[in-house]
Amino acid sequence: MTKKLWFQAGVGILLALLIMKYFMEINWIFAPLLIIAKTIFVPLLLGAVLFYVTVPLQRFLEKRKMPRWGSILSILISVAAVIWLFISIVGPPVMNQVNNLVDYAPSIAKEVTIQSENLFEVLQHREDFPEQINELIDKAVNSIQSVAVVSGKLIVQFFQSVFQTTFTLILVPFFFIYLLKDHEKFAPFIYNFFSGKKQEWVKKTLHDMNTVLRTYIQGQLLISLILASIMFAGYLFIGLKYALLLAIFAFFMNVIPFIGPWIAFAPALILAFIQDPTMVIWVSVITLVAQQTDSNLITPNIMGKTLDIHPLTVITVILAAGNIAGFLGILLSIPAYAVGKVILKNIYDRRKEIKLTATKDV
Repeated sequence: MTKKLWFQAGVGILLALLIMKYFMEINWIFAPLLIIAKTIFVPLLLGAVLFYVTVPLQRFLEKRKMPRWGSILSILISVAAVIWLFISIVGPPVMNQVNNLVDYAPSIAKEVTIQSENLFEVLQHREDFPEQINELIDKAVNSIQSVAVVSGKLIVQFFQSVFQTTFTLILVPFFFIYLLKDHEKFAPFIYNFFSGKKQEWVKKTLHDMNTVLRTYIQGQLLISLILASIMFAGYLFIGLKYALLLAIFAFFMNVIPFIGPWIAFAPALILAFIQDPTMVIWVSVITLVAQQTDSNLITPNIMGKTLDIHPLTVITVILAAGNIAGFLGILLSIPAYAVGKVILKNIYDRRKEIKLTATKDV
């Protein structure tokens, strides 16, 4: 019985729960370690994202006989140039729109309330309007008002948090440079602890994990950029206010699969409703076009079947992670799930291989 997979899995789960229980009871011992981990986690995460975005350029340069130090220096100069161009060109209009939106936020909330009440009054006085639908509209009006206020606060808090965490970005270049310099040494450092078939299995698992993370980060950022560009062009075309701010917000939200685009759609819908109720239709059309372009053309060609995660699984994982760890959990849930899936798949393949070998020997 001890050799059965279900028994070993059960023992592993029980041991993990016991470790967590005792960890929580003596967490004062690990508190300094947790503080250090929290301090370096965000810079390490951003450094890893920058690494996965720029490593294709590094490989391109080094294939043309450029030394490692030269490729790193070229990448740093390129990244600095992109950041400088973004700040100098996009920064001023973004800050102007943020300031205008902050000043205009109370008026937006008030206007949403007035427009919603007017619409509700018109519909309520119709004789053929059922009471149940009146109640439904009443709830919808209250929801719209709440979303208007919450969306405004979220946008403001989002940009405030960016500025508040600027000091942590000082560590990002160090992690970024280290990953560019020594990223080939990480996998050998781990699998050299093993030998024979185990070493091959660990090496393959690490390679698959790296492939999944690279595909997800590069693909999701590219998808977000394309969708944000489509939305920005569409918003400019219909004359929607705060088009650039909404497009940047959409870029960051679209990093979250499936749910992110709908989060980005909410503030655009509210601002369109305030500016001109008929503009809601055009914003909805632009969002629909962007989503259909993404689901039918962009994601299949960029992501392919590397992740192979069902949409329902994605939504379930994101919602669960959001309840457990908030926004950070939402952001990291899918790559963490994909890595876990790769590990489990490789474990299953390895056990299957062992059983097959044992059967042949018999």
